[in-house]
Amino acid sequence: MKYLKQVILLVFTTTLTAQTSPEIYDIIKNVSANRIENDIQTLVNFGTRNTFSDTISNTRGIGAARRWIKQEFETISQSCNNCIDVFYQKDFVTKAGNRRVPHDAWVVNVVAIQKGTKYPNRYIIMSGDIDSRASNTMDFTTDAPGANDNASGMAGTIEAARVLSKYKFESSIVYVGLSGEEQGLFGGAGLAKYAKENNWDIIGVFNNDMIGNIKGVDGVIDNKTFRIFSEPVPANETEKQRQLRRFYGGEVDGISRQLARYVHKNVKTYMPDMNPMMVYRLDRFGRGGHHRPFNDLGFAGIRIMEAHENYTQQHQDVREENGIKYGDVIEHVNFNYAKKLTAVNAINLASLAWAPPQPTNVAIGGIVEASAKLKWDKIDGAKGYKIYWRDTTSPTWDNSRYVENITEFTLDGIVIDNYFFGVSSVGENGFESVVVFPNKTFKN
Repeated sequence: MKYLKQVILLVFTTTLTAQTSPEIYDIIKNVSANRIENDIQTLVNFGTRNTFSDTISNTRGIGAARRWIKQEFETISQSCNNCIDVFYQKDFVTKAGNRRVPHDAWVVNVVAIQKGTKYPNRYIIMSGDIDSRASNTMDFTTDAPGANDNASGMAGTIEAARVLSKYKFESSIVYVGLSGEEQGLFGGAGLAKYAKENNWDIIGVFNNDMIGNIKGVDGVIDNKTFRIFSEPVPANETEKQRQLRRFYGGEVDGISRQLARYVHKNVKTYMPDMNPMMVYRLDRFGRGGHHRPFNDLGFAGIRIMEAHENYTQQHQDVREENGIKYGDVIEHVNFNYAKKLTAVNAINLASLAWAPPQPTNVAIGGIVEASAKLKWDKIDGAKGYKIYWRDTTSPTWDNSRYVENITEFTLDGIVIDNYFFGVSSVGENGFESVVVFPNKTFKN
């Protein structure tokens, strides 16, 4: 009978914290495929957006593109009573030692920050890439429309700013257009360094790179599936952390992997028609994206993108050969699909920005006992906490228990050896932080 009461209580408390938010549904509804299409067309009309292309013209090249993006962010800010700070962040790159740099130049990012009301120094970042390329990445004069790669991600980032600027959030949201991706992830590296130097507390980075194609080179057509790439553990972990993981587990439980799980769960809750596909890999095989420079510095970051790529429409001069049309032109972009993936980003940006900070100093105990014990520090702004556990072979957090006003809890009858555990913070509004995997052990 005691065990039955525990099960009933577990189901009841889980149900209490599983209520959905009407604001999230409104955000999904307010994302516009037409606005995304118009923005992609505008970016394509600049001819080429190669990082080393024309910076003087107002109609062609990377300079015109980034000025237009900055103007769009400023217009959005004006509509929300200057709620967004917009600026250029730039770094100088040289030809010397860089095989993809044809000449010295400034790599310029466009940054738009919607400051949080309670935790202004906590940031969740959504990025798209400004630049495009032709077949030869050193060719900065040939037309390179870059409609899907990556005007789609850039347009999605602008659209997310339009929608989310109508709300106020506790944490800050950053919408950014990054440059220099095709030449070696220069823009992401520059902004990650800037964030580190300015002591940004980054919750996570959503790198959007190609979110508009539904027809793969393999012939598969799919407008519901998308991929979430995440690395297993931080690249800058210490030797001590590596040794502890060997004995206590956590090989797939780094901060970026927890961010991927957060997105997966939120999409399953609010967009059940979509099929989020977690890929246990930093990025596509042998290739890279703009979340990686943030990962390199120890920040949580993931890549969100289409599930089925078409390589004839990437990094190709626009042409037709043997009946195959090559080139990344706008005709290949599915705007409704780009709308869906933009909504995926927007609801997760909002959920994280409305949530309290994640738990700190999460510790676990229960060795050679018939129960698992967890401890954590009290978090300002948290009404309660959610304890999660899952089978060690499960990719998702499948079981949970909600608790209030305590910082220690024992899961009776749950043997520590057979599961992995984590803890998240829950706010008064019901929004949850990312789950934190225990980073230490304790004994009674």
